[in-house]
Amino acid sequence: MTNHPVDASRRDLIAAAVIVAAAAGDVRGAQAQTPSNLRFSNPPGMPKPAGYSQLVEVSGPHRTIYLSGQNGIDTNGNVAEDFRAQAVQVMENIKTALASVGGGFQHVVKLTGYLTNIEANGAEFRDVRASYFPNKAALPASTVLQIPRFANPTYLVEVDVIAVIPRL
Repeated sequence: MTNHPVDASRRDLIAAAVIVAAAAGDVRGAQAQTPSNLRFSNPPGMPKPAGYSQLVEVSGPHRTIYLSGQNGIDTNGNVAEDFRAQAVQVMENIKTALASVGGGFQHVVKLTGYLTNIEANGAEFRDVRASYFPNKAALPASTVLQIPRFANPTYLVEVDVIAVIPRL
């Protein structure tokens, strides 16, 4: 686990996504047609956000899944009350999204966690995260960062993941 500035981590992820999209086809601006090997979705059982997709699937010899940051919010828009409950809801949202494309936590290759207070909640976050990754010999690369706050100040944790899933 390493700690990097949020801007650098997100910048690297965005740069990688742009490279993948550019390699997939001709990108001619915002109105370009979606390449055939990209699928953008908001899986059933998850909140439907405005302005971004919950999940982006990249097909190739495998499928690469980029999952948007998940907060402790359920499908009814309710935010879990405390840190542990939010962390569990985050992981359940990730589980739901991965299952929607035939995957699971065993396919996660990168996990980035954002916490508003690492000192108070870091150990609890690691405990919850570990409970979803039972194979200790195949843990994903992981980064945990402290940030000042989220867009919704009631959120205490956010996690985004990248998963690689075999072709169907």
